[in-house]
Amino acid sequence: MTKNPFLNALLAALYIVLVASIMYYGPGLHGEKDTIIIPIAVISLFTLSAAVMGYLFLYEPLRLYLDGEKKSAVALFLKTVAVFAGITALVLLTLFFGILF
Repeated sequence: MTKNPFLNALLAALYIVLVASIMYYGPGLHGEKDTIIIPIAVISLFTLSAAVMGYLFLYEPLRLYLDGEKKSAVALFLKTVAVFAGITALVLLTLFFGILF
């Protein structure tokens, strides 16, 4: 991971776009079917997403913290969360006001 909070937050947002796109367009490829695989896939995706987001948000701050750079670690984590909050706000504004679509 990087020490760039903008890149970390952008990678998290891109991961979400990828997962949401697959979830949105995926059923259209093979038709919707009721099967036990659907809940298994959803729980697996949730677990994978938690791991990916944990890595994107926490790996570098935790490494810095363990290296004794506590202030840098906290600052990087908070900056990453703040940038991601900004991206989330833009997505919500787009949704509510139809800015892009």
